[in-house]
Amino acid sequence: MKKFVVCALLLGLMVAVASPVFAWDMAKQKSLGQDKNKLTWYLLDYGKDSNGVPFAIARKYYSNPTIKNEMIELLMSKFAISPEVAGSLYFTEYGYEYTQDGKQFALTYLRHYDMLGNEIHGTEYGTDENPKTFSPIPAGQTPAKGAAYALGKSVSTQKAASKSSTVPAKRVVKAKKK
Repeated sequence: MKKFVVCALLLGLMVAVASPVFAWDMAKQKSLGQDKNKLTWYLLDYGKDSNGVPFAIARKYYSNPTIKNEMIELLMSKFAISPEVAGSLYFTEYGYEYTQDGKQFALTYLRHYDMLGNEIHGTEYGTDENPKTFSPIPAGQTPAKGAAYALGKSVSTQKAASKSSTVPAKRVVKAKKK
């Protein structure tokens, strides 16, 4: 019985250490709540990279089965991912890069994962095939919330600024080949 408990504890510890779900600094994680589609968002990391470029990493959990099924269908049709692998979709992670003035953002990556943190499919931006494109930051949406943290602005100041704006509010295991 004692060996079983020790084995269970060691196995649990290995899963926790290896899982990307636990790889982020807990002090930086922020719950961003649900969006209009009832998908749950978290900010995992933010700040400036070693080159001084502001960034944020956000994660979207598929808490709405209809939207999740639509994404599964897209993964299968657009990327020829098997129904078994696509059906294991649990969350999507977004990498954002911001301009120094905080007025524009670009996606640096977009990755889909299963519940264990295994990558189902990912796209890196900033290549010839997938160029990084900067766009205005949509007020009130996840990129704007990430920018507030990345640029060290108060989130309450960011909310007040977005309300007064004239713009309408609107570590991971390698991908498995199957």
